[in-house]
Amino acid sequence: MSRANLHFIPVWMPDWVVAVITLVLITVVTAALLGLVRALLRRVLSSDRTLSLTMLQHAGGLAQFGLTMLVAGLVTPALPLDKETNQIIERVLFAGFIILTGWIAIIASDLAINRYMSRFHSDTTDNLLARKAITQMKLLKRTIDVVIGTITIGFALMTFDAVRQFGVSLFASAGIAGLAVGFAAKPLLENLVAGVQLAITQPFRIDDVVIVNNEWGWIEEINSTYVVVRCWDWRRLVLPLSYMMTNPFQNWTRQSSQLMGSVFFYVDYTTDVGRLRTKVEEIAKASKLWDGNVVNTQVIEVSEYTMKIRALVSSADSGKNSDLCSELREKLLAWMREEYPQALPRRRNEAITDDYQDVPQQRRA
Repeated sequence: MSRANLHFIPVWMPDWVVAVITLVLITVVTAALLGLVRALLRRVLSSDRTLSLTMLQHAGGLAQFGLTMLVAGLVTPALPLDKETNQIIERVLFAGFIILTGWIAIIASDLAINRYMSRFHSDTTDNLLARKAITQMKLLKRTIDVVIGTITIGFALMTFDAVRQFGVSLFASAGIAGLAVGFAAKPLLENLVAGVQLAITQPFRIDDVVIVNNEWGWIEEINSTYVVVRCWDWRRLVLPLSYMMTNPFQNWTRQSSQLMGSVFFYVDYTTDVGRLRTKVEEIAKASKLWDGNVVNTQVIEVSEYTMKIRALVSSADSGKNSDLCSELREKLLAWMREEYPQALPRRRNEAITDDYQDVPQQRRA
């Protein structure tokens, strides 16, 4: 674009001022036209609740700004400036357009994944399928964000010759520097690979009940590089993904949210186990926390003074099962104390008679 075509600009005005005015005019006109298109699309899609309207609401402004930068970058070579200055402005505008395009791609992928996850509800009783899908989608979302962000920054930097040549020379002289960078990035890469492995194999999911390092809790959050376990006392245990994928842990809800709990107590040898078993079943059936599947009472061990009883009860999830076990302990102990005290453990002292004392020492042995 030559100054001869810009009759409204005085001849005495410097070239850089002309360039600024030209860019401002192009930006204003382009932004205005794109704003009209955006308003028209919003009116057309006002009754539509699809992903298109959501995208327009969340990324319409970014798209308008990015296209404005693209148009400005296309006309930059015609500005009345020297070639080097025009190239710098052009590359800055194109780099900005690339960054905004990557940003819009991240927003689009996040909106699509969030829309898909909204079909699942993890607050239901049988939520295994929902937790599986949510875990996969959250990991996929974070992986896509990292990949798009990395590619976007790479392309934006490659628009500058100095950065491009630096990258080529860096790859050409990889050697020790490359090894150092590789070792430095090893933890990040391990966790990213562990995240992909977790999304595929799913040894644990969101809201799974786990025991890690003797800490009992729920999987509260799964990020691209770490996992947050919410412990029973509200503490948060933050662990790298690679640690979770390479170390053993217990998962109580791997196949189902249903769970069995055990209650142990000690009773005297004279206890009627059948009567005790009947009471355990009565308490379980009267509780709203029992799911109606498992209730069982057995003698699992004996000592010189007591019998060890184990009662098994099942519930729909771990929280209900923990409360059911506590309820069973409290009610069973209260029943034994008030109605069946003979079942409580006690020690016996054996009296030695005079006749026994008269027996010679050698015969006692």
